[in-house]
This record gives sequence, structure tokens and C-alpha cells, in this order.
Amino acid sequence: MKNPLFYAKILLFGEYGIIENSRGLTLPYSFYKGSLKFEDKDTKTAKNSNYSLLQFYYYLVKLEIPEKFKLNLLQLKQDIDAGMYFDSDIPQGYGIGSSGALVAAIFDQYAINKFSPESIKKNEISLLKEFFGKMESCFHGKSSGIDPLICYMNIPLLIQSKDSIDKIGFPVENLNGKGAIFLINSEEVGETGPMVQIFFEKLKNKGFRKTLKEEFIKYNDACIESFINKDFSPFFENLKDLSTWAFIHFKPMIPKRFLKVWEYGIQSNAYYLKLCGSGGGGYILGFTADYSLAENILKDYKKEVIYRF
Repeated sequence: MKNPLFYAKILLFGEYGIIENSRGLTLPYSFYKGSLKFEDKDTKTAKNSNYSLLQFYYYLVKLEIPEKFKLNLLQLKQDIDAGMYFDSDIPQGYGIGSSGALVAAIFDQYAINKFSPESIKKNEISLLKEFFGKMESCFHGKSSGIDPLICYMNIPLLIQSKDSIDKIGFPVENLNGKGAIFLINSEEVGETGPMVQIFFEKLKNKGFRKTLKEEFIKYNDACIESFINKDFSPFFENLKDLSTWAFIHFKPMIPKRFLKVWEYGIQSNAYYLKLCGSGGGGYILGFTADYSLAENILKDYKKEVIYRF
């Protein structure tokens, strides 16, 4: 059995908005990873993971799987019975694709028709995303399929719409750059299901749907455009608007102890925060034009730099 690594993912832009057809920008995050393994030792971690895989198998057996994406479920069951588990250090409930990496690993190992991320066609990317969404729905309700797609492809992706996803050349990192994108560890586990439910409840409100389409999506898409073009003046202007919008409308998804920190970033322009994934805990994304300044202000929080510019 091969056991390739599947990395975590970062959705830089597009959280929740991609459900309503906004653009999204994603990249793999190789700091965390997971792979399918067999363990001789009967550890608690391996046992728990093996049990989760068994529940996933029962879910897949009942799932209507398109011919194009058929899985060798018989082999999967045999491997689970033999003690297979997902060996992963990707934190669960942190918005960086723990279940997405698992779905990608299972598909890669058990898909009857193999798809090479390098040669996959554009129309196949959208179809694969849709199927991944059905697979990942086992773990936290409705899924867009974006997380497992990123983990499977392992390259930056530009989501143009629900049905249009492109491979993209990400701007080259400047390791000595003053600006940075970073993660803040909230040290709280976020549950995707309840957060997504809050969002769908909000969507029932006509005023929220209007501001989502007219403001959030506008700021989100403008951030993506200017970031790709390395045009950082409009990038930070739109980022401030995006962070402010999220502070007002996504407040239930922001961990309470970060509300003041979030607001201070907007007021001081030292950094801007946004949700990483569905929110509720896990990681929070930070953007700054001067990381040394932001780092000093946020010295009491655990941070990880993921990109310098």
C-alpha cells in the first residue's frame, strides 16, 4: 500500500461566500499532513481513527457514487479490518482541512479510475469537487468539496464559481518581505456543522443576503484580484472592508476573546483578521503590511507565519 502525504489547506479568501458563488483563493499548507497507515502497536489514536474510518466506510456504502469516481470499497473494508488508520497531525476543528485531507487520501488510494492532479482537466476538477463534497458531508453536514479538492490537488487553486476552478500560479514569496499572512491559534476547537448552520439561518434574512452579495462578495473578490496582481494598496483597503464586514456580520463565528483584538486591528490598521474556514475556534487568519508591528501587538497569542511578501 502506498501512503502519500496529504497536506492541510488554507482558504485565504472565500469562506462562506463560495456557497453563494463568490470567488475563492486556496493554497496547500505543508506544515501539517496526514497519510493512511497500518500500525502494529494498538495505540489509542490508531484505534480511534480506525473506528472513524469504519463509520466513513458505512457512509460510503450508502452513497450514490458516479461511475467516474467509483471506489474499491471491498478493499477499503479489508484494509480497515486489518487495522488501517489515518495518521495525521492536522488539528481537527481548526479550519485547515483535517477531514479534507482524509477524504483526499481515501480517494487517492481507492479510486478505481486514477486522476493525476497534474493532468486533470478543468471540467473534471469541478466534478471531482462536487463528489468530494458528498464524501466530506459525512463529517460535518453540507460540504462544498473545496477542502478535499485542495488537499488532493496540492496546488493553489482559484475558485471562479461553483462550476469553474482553475489552477493558479501563486505570487512568489518574498522571504525577507515586511508583510505577512499568518495564523493565530485561538486554542479553541471550532465545530463546522453548527457554524454552517448559523450561516444558513442568516441566509434566510433578506437583508443579510443583500449585504453578502453587494458588500462581502465585492470586497472578497477585490482582495483576490489585487493579491494575485501583487497590488497591495487596494488589497489592504478591501481587506479592511472585508474584516470590518466580518466583524459585524460573522460575529457569532468569531471566538469571543478575539472580538477586541479583531476590532483593534481594524482601528489601528496594524493588521486585519478574518475567519480561517468556518470559524467558531481553530485558527484565525491575519494579514499585515508590517509583521514586526503586528507580532508585537499580538505577542500574547500563538502565531504561525504562512507567507511573506
